[in-house]
Amino acid sequence: MKIATFNINGIKARIDGLTHWLSDSAPDVALLQEIKSVDDGFPRAVIEDLGYTVETHGQKGFNGVAILSKLPLEDITRGLPGDENDEQARYIEATVMGDRAVRVCGLYLPNGNPAPGPKYDYKLAWMDRLHDRMEQVLATEEPAIFCGDFNVIPQDEDAARPDAWRDDALAMQPSREAFRRCLHLGLTDAFRACHQGGGHYSFWDYQANAFDRNDGIRIDHHLMTPQAADLLRDCWIEKDVRAREKPSDHVPVWVELDA
Repeated sequence: MKIATFNINGIKARIDGLTHWLSDSAPDVALLQEIKSVDDGFPRAVIEDLGYTVETHGQKGFNGVAILSKLPLEDITRGLPGDENDEQARYIEATVMGDRAVRVCGLYLPNGNPAPGPKYDYKLAWMDRLHDRMEQVLATEEPAIFCGDFNVIPQDEDAARPDAWRDDALAMQPSREAFRRCLHLGLTDAFRACHQGGGHYSFWDYQANAFDRNDGIRIDHHLMTPQAADLLRDCWIEKDVRAREKPSDHVPVWVELDA
């Protein structure tokens, strides 16, 4: 089972690139973030024509997440538990019925800038709620993956210029500590289980030729329960997607599971 997470940065602006990618790279499951579309406005027909089931949790003009799957989906839920007043569409879950059932939890974690401030407070509160949901999923002792745009640079080696991010919400110490709290529950960072060292990035700003200079950061992650980690075959970043026409500022990050 090949699962990719991809912050598409606007489904309507990237639909041609997305369908090309789906046809060319052919993930079994794709978790999308920043679709920036209400559910009824999502261009599902063109994606369904490629053999995918489409499940969305959308919001007009902002945020929004989706699951595209060639495999059957069961028990689909939308929204991160813990705050009934949270209207931002940032979280979706489903069980993928492959050779083994795998729970996929797609997320678009708040950016948090400017920090400090209300947006950063919301980010940290959202991460606390995510931590609670991770505990609940771990208690099932089933294979599960939390994947998406975490908007967290876990360590200095995950940025080409770490000093430039010291005061940014993506790399501030409370953000990194909240991310580590999640890992310390017993989750595995799939990419770091397969690759060590710096120079591996999933996001490059559109400004200042950042991609050409490889001035990137790694903020798109797959965090796996122990049962999913036991199934891990490989994890990689599909960097060349960033060089295509009208790209997102993110690229897909993949895991392959024995499932």
